[in-house]
Amino acid sequence: MKKIFTIYIATTLSVGLFTGCFNQTIGKKNVKITSQARHKSTMKPYIVLGQPYEPTFISAGEKMKGISSWYGPTFHGKYTSNGEIYDMNDMTAAHKTWPMDTMVRVQNHDNGKSVVVRITDRGPFVNGRIIDCSYAAGKAIGLDKAGIANVTITALSFKSKLEGTRQIAKVTQAVKIPLNNFSIQVGAFKNPNIAQNAKSRYANLDSKKVVKTKSFSSSDGQPIYRVFIDGFDTEAEARDFIVLHNLDTKIIIRG
Repeated sequence: MKKIFTIYIATTLSVGLFTGCFNQTIGKKNVKITSQARHKSTMKPYIVLGQPYEPTFISAGEKMKGISSWYGPTFHGKYTSNGEIYDMNDMTAAHKTWPMDTMVRVQNHDNGKSVVVRITDRGPFVNGRIIDCSYAAGKAIGLDKAGIANVTITALSFKSKLEGTRQIAKVTQAVKIPLNNFSIQVGAFKNPNIAQNAKSRYANLDSKKVVKTKSFSSSDGQPIYRVFIDGFDTEAEARDFIVLHNLDTKIIIRG
């Protein structure tokens, strides 16, 4: 009975703690080190979407393998679990159980890049994912392109400010690779106006991709206007983009 009561209390507190699932209003100045009271609260067991989680204290050097994702504009300016205001341009991250202010190295096994982040939030609450990087941290290891990546995370230190954020960002910034020739077909229309509307709509998905309309001749000699999203280095990247944006297509073209 005692354990059930503790979890219930933590669950009621979670409405005010877990930005990864709940929206909140800005009203306090951003702080860089978690207060003792907030730190104590964030180490209590809690439940999200029916799944129980139990934060634990860890040792420097502890590692965990899994999938990393990133979160950005949707949560920018809202409270994180440790009471800070989330800035997607800071080198921070969310973890389900590791203590707040833990300094963590995130190593992307898909491209070899790494970045150091400070845990300020709880999440991600998706099966298989172990850490949610901020937009800036995610971009530094290529998550802005792939969406998710296989990573190893390593605890470096605790209760520390992330000093020299700009320097770290510069060192770990993802190298820009020239776009290759993989494209996704997202539509085929007989009406050029409808094709143009589709092109405008898909252009808002990712500013780094190029949306084009190309004209082809159908079997009856009439033109067909196909809409493509260009700018993918590999077929795998294109497929990840389809999944990330829930696109209703499986057509990937090279060349």
